[in-house]
Amino acid sequence: MLAQTGKRLTTRLTDHVLDKLQVAADLVGATLNQFVVQAALEKADKVIESESTIVLTRRESLRLMEMMENPPPRNEKFLQAQARYLRIKNAGSIAEPMA
Repeated sequence: MLAQTGKRLTTRLTDHVLDKLQVAADLVGATLNQFVVQAALEKADKVIESESTIVLTRRESLRLMEMMENPPPRNEKFLQAQARYLRIKNAGSIAEPMA
Protein backbone atom coordinates (compact mmCIF):
# COMPACT_ATOMS: atom_id res chain seq x y z
CA MET A 1 0.00 0.00 0.00
CA LEU A 2 1.34 3.42 -0.92
CA ALA A 3 1.53 6.12 1.71
CA GLN A 4 -0.57 9.18 1.01
CA THR A 5 1.43 12.19 -0.01
CA GLY A 6 0.63 15.63 1.31
CA LYS A 7 -0.23 18.71 -0.65
CA ARG A 8 2.52 20.83 -2.11
CA LEU A 9 3.09 24.51 -1.32
CA THR A 10 5.24 26.45 -3.74
CA THR A 11 6.75 29.85 -3.03
CA ARG A 12 9.41 32.10 -4.47
CA LEU A 13 12.20 33.33 -2.19
CA THR A 14 15.06 35.71 -2.57
CA ASP A 15 18.54 34.25 -2.15
CA HIS A 16 18.88 36.14 1.14
CA VAL A 17 15.69 34.66 2.60
CA LEU A 18 16.50 31.16 1.37
CA ASP A 19 20.01 31.32 2.84
CA LYS A 20 18.70 32.56 6.17
CA LEU A 21 16.07 29.82 6.38
CA GLN A 22 18.65 27.19 5.45
CA VAL A 23 21.05 28.37 8.17
CA ALA A 24 18.26 28.21 10.74
CA ALA A 25 17.20 24.76 9.55
CA ASP A 26 20.80 23.54 9.75
CA LEU A 27 21.14 24.88 13.29
CA VAL A 28 18.20 22.80 14.51
CA GLY A 29 19.10 19.76 12.43
CA ALA A 30 16.06 19.86 10.16
CA THR A 31 15.60 19.90 6.44
CA LEU A 32 14.58 23.21 4.94
CA ASN A 33 11.08 21.88 4.28
CA GLN A 34 10.71 20.54 7.84
CA PHE A 35 11.89 23.84 9.27
CA VAL A 36 9.56 25.96 7.14
CA VAL A 37 6.52 23.77 7.84
CA GLN A 38 7.23 23.71 11.59
CA ALA A 39 7.74 27.48 11.69
CA ALA A 40 4.52 28.05 9.73
CA LEU A 41 2.57 25.74 12.06
CA GLU A 42 3.90 27.51 15.15
CA LYS A 43 2.91 30.88 13.68
CA ALA A 44 -0.51 29.54 12.69
CA ASP A 45 -1.07 28.30 16.26
CA LYS A 46 -0.19 31.74 17.65
CA VAL A 47 -2.49 33.54 15.22
CA ILE A 48 -5.39 31.17 15.90
CA GLU A 49 -4.86 31.47 19.66
CA SER A 50 -4.68 35.27 19.59
CA GLU A 51 -7.78 35.54 17.39
CA SER A 52 -9.72 33.04 19.53
CA THR A 53 -9.00 34.58 22.92
CA ILE A 54 -10.47 37.65 24.53
CA VAL A 55 -8.26 39.24 27.14
CA LEU A 56 -10.00 41.36 29.76
CA THR A 57 -8.54 43.56 32.43
CA ARG A 58 -9.46 42.73 36.01
CA ARG A 59 -11.93 45.60 35.99
CA GLU A 60 -13.52 44.42 32.73
CA SER A 61 -13.80 40.84 33.94
CA LEU A 62 -15.45 41.97 37.20
CA ARG A 63 -17.91 44.11 35.21
CA LEU A 64 -18.72 41.16 32.94
CA MET A 65 -19.34 38.89 35.93
CA GLU A 66 -21.56 41.56 37.51
CA MET A 67 -23.62 41.89 34.32
CA MET A 68 -23.98 38.12 34.03
CA GLU A 69 -25.15 37.81 37.63
CA ASN A 70 -27.35 40.93 37.49
CA PRO A 71 -28.30 41.58 33.87
CA PRO A 72 -29.87 44.93 33.02
CA PRO A 73 -33.63 44.96 32.42
CA ARG A 74 -34.71 43.92 28.93
CA ASN A 75 -35.93 46.90 26.96
CA GLU A 76 -38.30 46.92 24.00
CA LYS A 77 -35.48 46.87 21.43
CA PHE A 78 -33.97 43.76 23.07
CA LEU A 79 -37.33 41.99 23.14
CA GLN A 80 -37.88 42.75 19.44
CA ALA A 81 -34.43 41.42 18.57
CA GLN A 82 -35.05 38.29 20.64
CA ALA A 83 -38.40 37.66 18.92
CA ARG A 84 -36.79 38.15 15.48
CA TYR A 85 -34.00 35.71 16.40
CA LEU A 86 -36.46 33.07 17.58
CA ARG A 87 -38.54 33.44 14.38
CA ILE A 88 -35.45 32.96 12.22
CA LYS A 89 -34.16 30.10 14.35
CA ASN A 90 -37.48 28.27 14.32
CA ALA A 91 -37.95 28.83 10.57
CA GLY A 92 -34.54 27.25 9.96
CA SER A 93 -35.23 24.23 12.16
CA ILE A 94 -38.47 23.44 10.31
CA ALA A 95 -36.66 23.27 6.96
CA GLU A 96 -33.94 20.95 8.27
CA PRO A 97 -34.44 17.23 7.57
CA MET A 98 -34.96 14.90 10.50
CA ALA A 99 -31.92 12.78 11.39
